[in-house]
Amino acid sequence: QVELVESGGGLVQAGDSLRLSCVASGLSFSDYTVAWFRQTPGKKREFVAGATWTSTYINYLDDVKGRFTISRDNSKNTGYLQMNGLKSEDTAVYYCAARSLFAPVADDNLYEYWGQGTQVTVSS
Repeated sequence: QVELVESGGGLVQAGDSLRLSCVASGLSFSDYTVAWFRQTPGKKREFVAGATWTSTYINYLDDVKGRFTISRDNSKNTGYLQMNGLKSEDTAVYYCAARSLFAPVADDNLYEYWGQGTQVTVSS
């Protein structure tokens, strides 16, 4: 059984940093592209960042470029999202996702596995 478990969310002030983690089990993590999405109430889930298994190809949402960094440690079956310079508009539930094909695409329908989400709240 495949499971993705996110952690690291919380309540912070604008300008602060957080690091989200996503621990995978039940799959060969190094064979999967991993991505982070976020969602706020009433809105569609939004692609934030994604990385192929060797991190050769990495994509970011334009709004987070220069502030967020996606990384992964395949030896630990863990993906990370380092978020610096947080803004109130970054407030959302953040989800980890994995797909077995190559590209870290923004279409959430193309991801096979999802975590349960972790809440990030940024106060201004």
